[in-house]
Amino acid sequence: MLKFSECTLAKLDKMFILNQTYKSQPLQDWLNGNVEISDTENNVLEMYRQILTIQGHDWNEVELRKHFIGPMLTLVNFSSKKIGMFAERSFSGIVNSIEMGGVPDSIIASGFREPEKPYFCFQEYKKERDPLGDPAGQALAAMLVAQEINEHNKAYVATDDAIFDIFRVLKALKQIIIRLVAMDG
Repeated sequence: MLKFSECTLAKLDKMFILNQTYKSQPLQDWLNGNVEISDTENNVLEMYRQILTIQGHDWNEVELRKHFIGPMLTLVNFSSKKIGMFAERSFSGIVNSIEMGGVPDSIIASGFREPEKPYFCFQEYKKERDPLGDPAGQALAAMLVAQEINEHNKAYVATDDAIFDIFRVLKALKQIIIRLVAMDG
């Protein structure tokens, strides 16, 4: 089995003949989704931004997850009987006859108590474990497997520095996943 941690963008390009898409209407619809941020959420996000500004540059990966990433994902509230946020859960699948698997830092998936179908993966680069690793390749490998499990529904990857945009995108993602889970029955 090919482990996510062994994947690089170059390796995945060669194995799967990947082509980067520069325009994607579903991605644009997601990023431009009309999602409200309540006054309470706005105040909490301002607090997170202040904390990140004051101490964020000095945090290690665990501190970043505990002080910023985790609280922000909790504020979005991906928890229900049908979907959840799962951390360090193993999953695998077959992409073009190649078995791939690994343990992403976090996934948003259908399921209660344990993940069923992954819809979104988070992978933080662990430079201290593998200074030569390829974080983009690892994240792409996890998303390729998630896409196979989801029968080729589009994979989404988003990067943005603005806290309110990140939160809005995550809230829009929550609505997309709720609709996809409802369609699966």
